[in-house]
Amino acid sequence: MIDEKKIRRDFPILSRSTGGKPLTYLDSAATSLKPQCVIDKLNDYYTKYTANIFRGIYKISETATAEYERARRKVAEFIGVANADEVVFTRNTSESLNLIAYSWARKALKPGDHIVVPVMEHHSNFVPWQQMGKEFGWHIDIWRNNEQGLLDIKDLDTLITRRTKLLTITSVSNVLGTINPITAIVKKVKAINPHCLVVVDAAQAVPHMPVDVKVWNADFVAFSSHKMLGPTGVGVLWGRYELFERMTPFLYGGEMIQEVREDMSLFKHTPHKYEAGTPHIAGVIGLGAAVDYLAAIGMTAVRNHEEKIVSYAMKCLRNVVGLTMYGPTNLEQKGGVIAFTLKAAHAHDVSQILDDDNVCIRSGNHCAMPLHLSMNIHATARASFYIYTTKSDIDALVTGLEKVITVFT
Repeated sequence: MIDEKKIRRDFPILSRSTGGKPLTYLDSAATSLKPQCVIDKLNDYYTKYTANIFRGIYKISETATAEYERARRKVAEFIGVANADEVVFTRNTSESLNLIAYSWARKALKPGDHIVVPVMEHHSNFVPWQQMGKEFGWHIDIWRNNEQGLLDIKDLDTLITRRTKLLTITSVSNVLGTINPITAIVKKVKAINPHCLVVVDAAQAVPHMPVDVKVWNADFVAFSSHKMLGPTGVGVLWGRYELFERMTPFLYGGEMIQEVREDMSLFKHTPHKYEAGTPHIAGVIGLGAAVDYLAAIGMTAVRNHEEKIVSYAMKCLRNVVGLTMYGPTNLEQKGGVIAFTLKAAHAHDVSQILDDDNVCIRSGNHCAMPLHLSMNIHATARASFYIYTTKSDIDALVTGLEKVITVFT
């Protein structure tokens, strides 16, 4: 069980108040807050061993290199990976997914090949396939969810064919909160077409629940540091080593080189083959500290806390007049996200008035416009939760929504 008071003390920003009103942060699906231990780790790099990695044979460079690679091993262990070389650091989930599109799909797929993409996807896992599909003649099939925000695995019987080369899917919707059964989905896809790869956008899963990529049995899994208590500007792409080794680099430049001649270049092996140039060294090291923090809590405890908060939030929000929630209602199928509309006001107005009371939520389409259009909604308000979220935060949200209703009626 999570000690809420202790955890909240670890996040210095939560001591911030505006006009005497404490910060109520309900936008963790966009980015998480940072604990002091992560901030300290960044500070350590910049004050104690600032140096580039791999290239120096002096002590502080060797220290930086060791910390960077130690973070890679921590991330690998955190997601159930035995071979840390299968963990590639990028800038974010978006870059990880684009890496797959450019380095694998661009050469592996032919005109007329099929890609299956759920309509609930974040733009990062929708637009690259849409745009490259137009350029290279790939056919994009949309997998649609039902009114409860759930995907029917039986749909794969018709969606997956011998021409289907890729299913790319979110593990947890950043709007609906839908937790997709990735293990079952991958098993079904591979049974129909063993040559179809499965890519998982795990940006909303890895920070919130136990994830073992080997159990999922997907081919690539992408997620971001900044959604799991770590710094911004760092992403992770896990993939099968043999796939990485067959692919060509996404970016070319320093450090990913084994040898360069005037007429040819040889590249290093994975993961360094995909990490051209100087990376966000401090950010990766900070991610390592975030992984330590989450591992110490335990991801089962993180998920249990999330279920408790979501349950309480749904119960409270049902009592708000004119409020409609979207996505699954079964806690086992729902992550720490609640998207809603309020009959009395537009989502942007809801967010702005809540901000007057220092309550932070998101409004808009949350980088999931196709999903919103499929629901005939232009925008939703979204409250999202994490380990530092308390029932008092939910109470502040409900109080703020009652104020919105008063203002607009």
